[in-house]
Amino acid sequence: MSTPYASAAPYYARYRPAYPAELYALLVNRFALDGSQTVLDLGAGPGTLSLPLAPLAEHVYAVDPEPAMLAEGCGLAEEGGHGNISWLRGDAAGIGRLCLPRIDLCVIGGAFHHMDRVRVPADLDAVLAPRGGIAVVTSAAAAWPAVVDEVRARFLGPGHPAAPGAVPGPAGGRADGLAGGPAGGLADGAADTDGAADTDELRDTEDHLAKSVFSRVETTTWERSVRYTVDQVVGLQFSRTCSSPALFGDRKDAFAAELRQALLDHCADGTCTRTVTVAATVATRPRR
Repeated sequence: MSTPYASAAPYYARYRPAYPAELYALLVNRFALDGSQTVLDLGAGPGTLSLPLAPLAEHVYAVDPEPAMLAEGCGLAEEGGHGNISWLRGDAAGIGRLCLPRIDLCVIGGAFHHMDRVRVPADLDAVLAPRGGIAVVTSAAAAWPAVVDEVRARFLGPGHPAAPGAVPGPAGGRADGLAGGPAGGLADGAADTDGAADTDELRDTEDHLAKSVFSRVETTTWERSVRYTVDQVVGLQFSRTCSSPALFGDRKDAFAAELRQALLDHCADGTCTRTVTVAATVATRPRR
């Protein structure tokens, strides 16, 4: 059964920004990645983390519940010549059923906040190597120009979670700006939260990991300014389940055209710039 992320998958794969090179340098340093390790990417989406990690590992297991996300990632892996990635359909509640080999590093995107944050580290304890660990990677960005939400509200209604002033329901507000998926849902990849970085969520991640067997926790952040073309901004809206193509139906192209014109009217040079903050919380077992 397809999840709400199906129609967003092609846009997610094409338009979500990559994580900075410094993130992978950190993982190489912390986990001695030299091409001989095995990596698990929980909530892989279309491989936003899996694909850059493939050249650094012997094998990567990319796990996600959405077939469309896995198909996008598989296609990108073939294009990039990454034949060492296994694309597996599964969720956070079924780690033990994946029959994985010994894992040296597990990476998780912003969907960690909507997993069972007590059970997942406990389940990973059974598959992670003694010197292995978890890296939870999240991203947040300053809000888009107000015209983005205004145009969306005209098409989807003022009560929509992404409308100006709307309050997300219990399932809304994933760390990547996507509405919450089914229990244990993982589709994530590169996050895209509107608004300032959620320090409460970051602290919550650190607290849960610190109480797990992986209690040695350290967070590193990077901040950068990213410039987007108008077409990229439009594509990014379709990468979010709160404004995925399926929600617009046959009005999708009309929404894209109206949003593109509103952005051109707002951005004199045809580009928008946002500050993006990426955080990597690395958790390992205490040294003995």
